[in-house]
Amino acid sequence: MSTKVSESTGYTENFQMSAFGYIMAAILVIVMLPLLPVFVVAWVIFRLFQSDEETEPAFATWRNRDKQPPSGP
Repeated sequence: MSTKVSESTGYTENFQMSAFGYIMAAILVIVMLPLLPVFVVAWVIFRLFQSDEETEPAFATWRNRDKQPPSGP
């Protein structure tokens, strides 16, 4: 006999699903671990070539810095 939707069975812990989740997380960590050196090298290269200053400041900052009213017709 099936359970009706309106009948709540209450919250019960599902040990099998929890164990499956932990096992999958462990497998993902083990599989991704060899990629860690690639991520470190990519991060170092990114930090070396990243500029420290903004390349294009916001328009409001530029307008306020020069103290000029915006030009218009």
